[in-house]
Amino acid sequence: MRYIPNSPDERAEMLKQLGAASIENLFDSIPEDLRLRQHLTVPPAMSEIELLKAFDEMGSRNQAAGRVSFLGGGAYSHYVPTIVDHLISRSEFFTAYTPYQPEISQGTLQSIFEFQTLVCQLTGMDIANASMYDGSTAMAEAVLMAERVTRRSKVVASAAIHPQYLEVAHTYVQHAGIELEHAPFDSATGQTLVDSIDDRTAAIVVQSPNFFGCIEDVETLADRAHAKGALLIVAVTEAMSLGLLRSPGASGADIVVAEGQSFGVPLSFGGPYVGLFAIREKYARQIPGRLVGEAYDRQGRRGFVLTLATREQHIRREKATSNICTNEGLIALASTIYLETMGRCGVQEAARQCTQKAHYAARAIAKIESFSLPFSAPFFNEFVVRAPVAASELLDTLARENGIDGGIALARFDSSRPNDFLVCVTETNTRAQIDALVHGLTRISSTKSPRHEG
Repeated sequence: MRYIPNSPDERAEMLKQLGAASIENLFDSIPEDLRLRQHLTVPPAMSEIELLKAFDEMGSRNQAAGRVSFLGGGAYSHYVPTIVDHLISRSEFFTAYTPYQPEISQGTLQSIFEFQTLVCQLTGMDIANASMYDGSTAMAEAVLMAERVTRRSKVVASAAIHPQYLEVAHTYVQHAGIELEHAPFDSATGQTLVDSIDDRTAAIVVQSPNFFGCIEDVETLADRAHAKGALLIVAVTEAMSLGLLRSPGASGADIVVAEGQSFGVPLSFGGPYVGLFAIREKYARQIPGRLVGEAYDRQGRRGFVLTLATREQHIRREKATSNICTNEGLIALASTIYLETMGRCGVQEAARQCTQKAHYAARAIAKIESFSLPFSAPFFNEFVVRAPVAASELLDTLARENGIDGGIALARFDSSRPNDFLVCVTETNTRAQIDALVHGLTRISSTKSPRHEG
């Protein structure tokens, strides 16, 4: 057997120590009507051929998997080179754990070091940690870090940040003595307006491109924050934009967080993903998570070590900057392989295709009668469309009749926007797919528009 079971005598002694007469007594807290009293209905064993056939049949029932997609809003469909899955499936990577012993974990440590280097290059920052759970928790950790650095308790967060990111941040700070205030956005441009920053403000938090796809004026926001002694935190949900837009670091950001899913990580029904976290060097001692560094032995040979580990698993809990107790190591490795495979030019080309195709789609949709783009700010690969009819019904019909997921209805997040929906276009979308989206929207809106009723 692959494990050593306890003998009946050992189990009896364990129950005696617990004061239980039987193993069933250990489950007395579970209501009687919730307990399983019969064997599970498990089908008989199948051959490999039969099993593959069964999986194919199950997969064919997933109709959404075959749809053309223009969904975004924090999770993005990008091409993943086959080398990514091939390499992360190697056993030494797939089953690796925390690299506590550097002398036997050099490969893992080197890959993390490379990951940190790539994140710094993308964000324009000095130091990056060895990844976080995802983009939303990375942003929340950045808020906590800003409070530690500035010793101030007020944080101004843009209302144009992804609503779910804001919810996570609220969960983190609600019992931490931090006041989280929302800054409005301009109804014409979709960009953040910051008027309430004062001497109590620890940081301004902004997402760029923001939830509506609009590119924020990061440099101006940085100047506003620094004038009051506050930090600027920039969150990025669509990391592919870092391949084209000016880096947040070059625009004055103090902390940059991002969701790295766009770099070689499949959508996977929402996870697992990987959070990027980069900072200015002067704040290194307050960064959550851990840092892998470079070292040399007496012979001058290069090696890699855990330079800084500021979490409670390594040091005393009261000294820890964060109690995050895992590292998305395998997902960070996937992003590293993707970025190394694509290279600087490859990432830039993918980013260019995203923005070119998105702008082609936006121009075409804006020409449809009664459709408009409510925000005038420049965008990367996401934009808001205002339809003449309810967006949720329009998109449902589009999916049902045309096999196209045309976007995300914003009424799901804001009831005052019943006709608005968010469209995302990536390098995986073809011109034919974009034209089909435009044709479908034109046909459906013309049949549902009030002017045709009666």
